[in-house]
Amino acid sequence: MEKILIGFLIFFSLFASAQKITIEGVVTDSLGSALEMANVVAINIETKGLDGFGITNPEGKYKINVKANTMYNLRFSYLGFEPKEYTISVAESDIQKNTILVEQAENLDEVEVVYEMPVTVKGDTIVYNTDSFVSGTEKKLEDVLSKLPGVEVSDEGEIEVEGKTVTKVMVNGKDFFDGDSKLAAKNIPANALDKIEVLRNYSEVSQLRGVTNNEDNVALNIKLKTGKEKFWFGEITGGVGLDDRYLAHPKLFFYSPKYSINILTDVNNIGELAFTNRDYRRFTGGFRTRTGNTGTSFSVGEGGLGLSQLQNNKAKEINARFGAINFSYSPNKILGLSGFAIYSYSNTLLETSAKRSYISSNEEEITTTNTDQTSNLGLLKFSASYKPSENLQVEYDILSKFSGSEENVDNLSIADVTDQITENKEQTPTSVNQNANVYYTLNEDNILAFEGQYLIQTEDPFYNAIREVQPFVNILPLDDTQSNFDINQERKVKTNKLDFKADYYYVTGAKSNINFTLGVTQSSQDFDSRIFQILDDESKLSFADNDLNNRVNFKFSDIFLGFHYKLIAGNFTINPGIIAHNYQAKNEQLGTKVSNELVNVVPDLFINYKLKESENIRFNYTVTRNFSDIEKFANAYVFSNYNSLYQGNRDLESALYHNVSLNFFSFSMFNMQNIFARLNYSKRIDAFKNNSSIVGINQVTSTINSNLEDEVLSGSANYQRTFGKIKVSARASLSYSSLNNIINNNPSISESLTQSYKGSLATSFKNAPNLELGYNYAINNYDNGGNETTFYTSTPFIEFNASFLKNFIFKSDFNYYKYNDAENTVENEYGFLNADVSYQKKDSKWEYSIQLTNLLNNTELNQDTFNELFYRTSTYIVQPRYAMFKVTYNL
Repeated sequence: MEKILIGFLIFFSLFASAQKITIEGVVTDSLGSALEMANVVAINIETKGLDGFGITNPEGKYKINVKANTMYNLRFSYLGFEPKEYTISVAESDIQKNTILVEQAENLDEVEVVYEMPVTVKGDTIVYNTDSFVSGTEKKLEDVLSKLPGVEVSDEGEIEVEGKTVTKVMVNGKDFFDGDSKLAAKNIPANALDKIEVLRNYSEVSQLRGVTNNEDNVALNIKLKTGKEKFWFGEITGGVGLDDRYLAHPKLFFYSPKYSINILTDVNNIGELAFTNRDYRRFTGGFRTRTGNTGTSFSVGEGGLGLSQLQNNKAKEINARFGAINFSYSPNKILGLSGFAIYSYSNTLLETSAKRSYISSNEEEITTTNTDQTSNLGLLKFSASYKPSENLQVEYDILSKFSGSEENVDNLSIADVTDQITENKEQTPTSVNQNANVYYTLNEDNILAFEGQYLIQTEDPFYNAIREVQPFVNILPLDDTQSNFDINQERKVKTNKLDFKADYYYVTGAKSNINFTLGVTQSSQDFDSRIFQILDDESKLSFADNDLNNRVNFKFSDIFLGFHYKLIAGNFTINPGIIAHNYQAKNEQLGTKVSNELVNVVPDLFINYKLKESENIRFNYTVTRNFSDIEKFANAYVFSNYNSLYQGNRDLESALYHNVSLNFFSFSMFNMQNIFARLNYSKRIDAFKNNSSIVGINQVTSTINSNLEDEVLSGSANYQRTFGKIKVSARASLSYSSLNNIINNNPSISESLTQSYKGSLATSFKNAPNLELGYNYAINNYDNGGNETTFYTSTPFIEFNASFLKNFIFKSDFNYYKYNDAENTVENEYGFLNADVSYQKKDSKWEYSIQLTNLLNNTELNQDTFNELFYRTSTYIVQPRYAMFKVTYNL
C-alpha cells in the first residue's frame, strides 16, 4: 500500500509539472526601477476566466502558469500607474514578456478595475479572494482555508498561518468567539465568504503596535459576501441513520454594521464532538497574556483528577450536545460590547486494553478498562471596549468557566496480583477571571499602559477506588476485615490571584523606544484534603494521621521592575532587557510556616533580522523563574490514581529555565512559496524532579529540587509551494529530551526522541475532481536508564472530492495505519474510510446527503506513551460503521 502510494505521488508530481506553460518577465517604471508587488493576470480570451495570476518580487520579476495553445489578455497593474494589457498567443513553449508602466496623472475622473486579484498584499495584511481558490465542493471555512497558500487547519481544528496559531478570528471586523479558532473553522459556511484577510504582526492596541514585538501574533478577518449582511443566514441540518443514530446542526448568523449574532447548536450520537474537554481547557476567551510576560512562571493548576481523554474523538460511543451564542454591539464609534455563552454536554464510553512496562521493577501490568464519562462544560464572557479618541483605549473582560464531570471506570489489572478495580471520579470546578486594561498616549513620545487580571477559582475533585487487594499497606491503615477496600478522597482548593502591570514607553526616535515596567503578582490559596474508608455497613472510617489529611495555606508574591530598549537599525530590530524580581513564598500547615524569599534579576533578548519584506530570522532568549502552586507543597498524601500516591514537599523552592529559540520565515507571493522553520532549546536548572518509590506497580511520588539539569531540544520545518494547480507540502518535526529523575533513591535519566514527517500533493482545479495524496511517518524512541524501545506509525492518506452530474458532490477520505515496535511484539494495521455524497440543485436552498463513517468498520486504534516510570502501549475500541441520511436547509 505504502509503495504504491509513494509511486503514485511521484507520478502525480511529474504529470502535474508537465502540463504548465510559463509566462515570466520583469515589470519596471519609466526610469527602469523594479516595481515590487505589481499585479499580473492572464485572462483566457475564450472563456473569460482567470487562468493565471502573479505578483512581482523585489526585483520586479513575475511568473505565471497558463494553458498551452490558448489566447490570453495579459494585464499589468500597479497602484498609481497606468495599467497595460497585451494579447498573447501561448503555444507549447515558455514566454518572456517584460513591460514598463507609466505613472498616472494625479487627478483621475475614474479608475477601471479590470479584474479582482486572487491575492493582494497591503503591508502586513494579505487579502485572499476566496472565489479564486474554491472549486464549489467546500462546505465550511476550514475547507476554504486549506486551499490558501500558507494556511493550514490542524487535526484539532486550530487555524495556523505561516506556522503560527491564529489567536483571533473576526467576521466583518467583529470578534467570533474570541480566543478560539476551531469554532470558526468548523461552523462558518463556505458559501458566505468573500475575502479572507490575514493580519500579520497583529496588535489589538493600536498605541502599542510600534513599540512592542508582535511577530508571533496572527489574526483572521472574514469578509462576507454582499447580501450576507443585515439579515439572517446559515443552515439547518438534520439527519437519521441505522441503529437509532441521529444528528441536528442548526447554525444561524446575523451581521450588520452595528451588531452581530452567531448561534451554533449540535446534537448527535455519532461521535462528532463540537467542543471537547481539551477545547475547554485551552479556551482563554481572548484574555490578554501581556501580564504574564515578566520572567516569572506561576500558573494556578486546575486541580483535576486526570479524566480520560478521547483519542481523535474515536471512542466506543459518544453522545453530544452543544450550544453557543456570540454577540457584538457597537452603539457608536467609541463603544464596543461583545460576549459569548457556550454549553457542552457529552456522554462517552471508552474501552481500552493497555500494557505498562515498569522500568525499575521490571513488572508488567495488563489492564482492560471500561469507562463511562459524563461531562458538562460551560463558559460565559462579556467584554467592553471604550475608545473615545486615538489616544485613549479602555477594555474590560469577565470570563466565567464552570464544569461538572463524572467518570466511572471498571479496570481489570493483571500484574504480580490480579485485581478488579472500580474507580469513580467527580469534579465541579469554577473560575471567574476579570481583565481590565487602560492605554493612554500622552503625546507622540510618551505612552502609558495599565493591565490587570483578577482570578477567583474553586476546585472540589472527589476520588473513589474500590479494590479487592489492599494497596499501600505501610501508608493506609485500612480495615482489612471488609469484603473489599472502598477508599475515598476529598479535596478542596480555593484560589485568589491578582496580576497587575504598568508600562511606560518613551519614544526616543523614529526607530527606538525605552520601556519601563512595574508589576506585581499576588496569590493566596487554600488546600484541604482527606482520605477515608467506607465500610461494609456504609459507615465512614476517618484517619487522623497527618500524612492523610491536608490543611494548607499558600501565599505567593512577586514584585518586579523591568527595563527594555528597542532599536531598529537597518534590517535589525533589537530589543534587550532585564527584569528584577522580589519573590516571597510562604506555606502554612501542621501549625508551622515555611517561608522563602528571593531577589532575582533575569535578562531577555529579542532580535529580528529582516532579509526581505516577507522573510526574516528571529532570535529570542529568555530566563524564567518557575514557581509551583499549592498542590506541590501539600505534605499529606493525595491519590493520583488507583496505584499512585503523591506527597508534596513544603520545602520546595523555585526552578530556573533558560530558553533559546530561533525562527526562520519566508513567504513569497511571486512563486506562492511558504517556508518556516523553528529551533528551540531549553535548559532547566534546580529543576523540579519527581522522586518516586516503586514497589511492583504501586508508586509514591514527591517533588524535589535537584542540581541535575534537564535539556529539551526541538525543531520543526515546513515547506509549501504552489505549482500551477498543484500544492506541494512537506513538514518535519523532531523533539529530543533528556530528563533526570530519582526512582527508588537512584538517579535515572529518561531520554526520548520523537520524529514526525509529512508530505502531500493536492490539486486545486475549479472544473475537475480534486485529490490530495499524502504520507505521515512517526518514530517514537524512548530510552530510560538503558531500557530502550521504539515505536513506528506509518499513515498514507487520500482525500478526494468532485462534483458530477451538475448537482452532485462526492467527498471521501481514507487513512491507513501501520503501527509496530522495533521488536515487532506490537503490530497492528487498520484503516478509516469515510465518504459523503450530496445533492443540491442550483439556486435551491435544500441539500440532501448520505454520510458514511468508518466504512471499513475498523474496530480499534493504537497509541504509545512514555514517562520516567513506565512505557505504555494502548488499544482503543472505536465507533462502528455509521450511515446517515441528512437534509440541510440553507437560509
